[in-house]
Amino acid sequence: MTDETTSATEEAPRPVGVAVIADVIKRLPNGPGVYRMIDSAGKVLYVGKARSLKKRVQSYTRIAGQPGRIARMIMATAAMEFVSTRSETEALLLEANLIKRLRPRFNVLLRDDKSFPYILVAEDHAAPAIVKHRGARSRKGTYFGPFASAGAVGRTINALQRAFLLRTCSDSYYESRTRPCLLYQIKRCSAPCTGVISEEDYRHLVDEAKAFLSGRSDAVRTEIQAEMETASERLDFESAAIYRDRLAALSHVQSHQGINPHTFQEADVFAAHQQGGATCIQVFFFRTGQNWGNRAYFPRADKDLDAPAVLGSFLAQFYDDKPVPKLILLSHDIEEQALLAEALSEKSGARVTVVRPQRGEKKDLVEHALNNAREALGRQVAESASQKALLAGLAEALSLPAPPARIEVYDNSHIMGTNAVGAMVVAGAEGFAKSHYRKFNIKSADINPGDDYGMMREVLQRRFSRLLKEQGPRNNAESEPETVGPWPDLLIIDGGRGQLAAAVDTLKELGVTDLPVIGVAKGPDRDAGKETFFMPGRESFKLQPRDPVLYYVQRLRDEAHRFAIGSHRTRRRIDMARNPLDEVAGIGPTRKRALLHHFGTAKAVSRASVEDLLSVQGISEQTARAIYDHFHENGN
Repeated sequence: MTDETTSATEEAPRPVGVAVIADVIKRLPNGPGVYRMIDSAGKVLYVGKARSLKKRVQSYTRIAGQPGRIARMIMATAAMEFVSTRSETEALLLEANLIKRLRPRFNVLLRDDKSFPYILVAEDHAAPAIVKHRGARSRKGTYFGPFASAGAVGRTINALQRAFLLRTCSDSYYESRTRPCLLYQIKRCSAPCTGVISEEDYRHLVDEAKAFLSGRSDAVRTEIQAEMETASERLDFESAAIYRDRLAALSHVQSHQGINPHTFQEADVFAAHQQGGATCIQVFFFRTGQNWGNRAYFPRADKDLDAPAVLGSFLAQFYDDKPVPKLILLSHDIEEQALLAEALSEKSGARVTVVRPQRGEKKDLVEHALNNAREALGRQVAESASQKALLAGLAEALSLPAPPARIEVYDNSHIMGTNAVGAMVVAGAEGFAKSHYRKFNIKSADINPGDDYGMMREVLQRRFSRLLKEQGPRNNAESEPETVGPWPDLLIIDGGRGQLAAAVDTLKELGVTDLPVIGVAKGPDRDAGKETFFMPGRESFKLQPRDPVLYYVQRLRDEAHRFAIGSHRTRRRIDMARNPLDEVAGIGPTRKRALLHHFGTAKAVSRASVEDLLSVQGISEQTARAIYDHFHENGN
């Protein structure tokens, strides 16, 4: 280092590559840990773990003989950071956590990493409900899962309703019932809310449902069959018919589970297949001897990595925030398989076996998963090729310099200006990028109800002012390879000249002048296929009615419309469901439940006198007066 200073324009470039890596080696320990390779812009290029940090990092001081991916990574490295750990297993778990959080461009990245849904038998109420659950397990009850998708949970709960007649309603809805709801009429619930079934008998149904979900389905079926026969012998044919319907519902659940294993109760099955430089990993979930669905993943990985390498990196990230089963079956042997098993055992507190089966039922299940991975990747590759062709056609039709990597489509939804919502959907080379969707609750008090132009200005101003703050100007923003990136290459506005002008003016005010923007106006009588396209500095035009690019734009616009309407309906439903009692100071869930249980409805509460309110358990004179004053102006 020197004491000389230079101007910003003459500042010497930061050293990168082997020299940087060689400089840090002498300060590294021989113990285990995690290292990060960072580029000159401060972005993490790669996260790795090592049994010996010094030996592993030293291997990066030689470029000769390195794969192309590693050589590029070394040459881009401007700094390194290190974390020492107590063991190599701890380093493996930390590495997986950092990869998921930092998303380095040279690591295998697990995409679409949403948490898995569970079925919860909630036991924080005298009449337990069966509900879908996702996220932290903070609610008291018994959890069953994971299931592969929300759809799988929904189908299972729907069938379990028919089989065990358990309630699925919220506690507040339950407390407000004075007569059985429609679910009781269609034989999906036993109506514990109104005492149609006793608390003891309802608890027996809950226990049966938990036994079934715990894998004791044969015992449950045998018990229900015996109860059906007993009812028939005493000529209680109505009860016998109910038991018959419950048995049919249980058969429906099991028939839709596909393959159910006989040689183990709990396992996850992973199968990896590669084609055309892409990888698909298919995951099957088996719990309590039942198949609880499967999901396909398409991790982002360098084309130089083979299937075992991608699968090995994928597994550690996959279980970073998920419960680990006792058995993990793989389609390939992976590097450091024993270390992974040790790390997962340490994480879960129980012995975990990671194995590639060679024969029998387990091998058949892996082959089944591999076939699913092969088919899913084939569909993905075909869809990707079609998508790229559509993007190239769109670029040609709109005279864009290159096919857009990220398209943003905007639409608004409201009813007479109420519950106004703006929506943004995103699409790229891999189709719709739903994790990038955004909704904007219109906040400005200056916008007149129904002013679509004003809504569009607010949405774009909020979106792009934040984008400029977080990413900088469009030309300076860096995007990761094969991703939609932070900045759009094309904006599509649902509307004609007026909406387009509002959008362009808003972007100009923010200094964004190099972004292609088009307005798509619906045809006469709002007919699809007759849309008119508007672009700044160009005459309006139409595409041929059967042009695939036109169909693609229609899909983009319809998706934006669907998302906008869905967001608007959600906001409107929340407003409509808001109980007037929520606005009364000092009224929490317990008192609200007591009031609704006593009076039936919030309207009846609003009409009650102070004396009537005092008759409700838990309502003091001060609280009764506060409730009465809230609903009666000036306390009269």
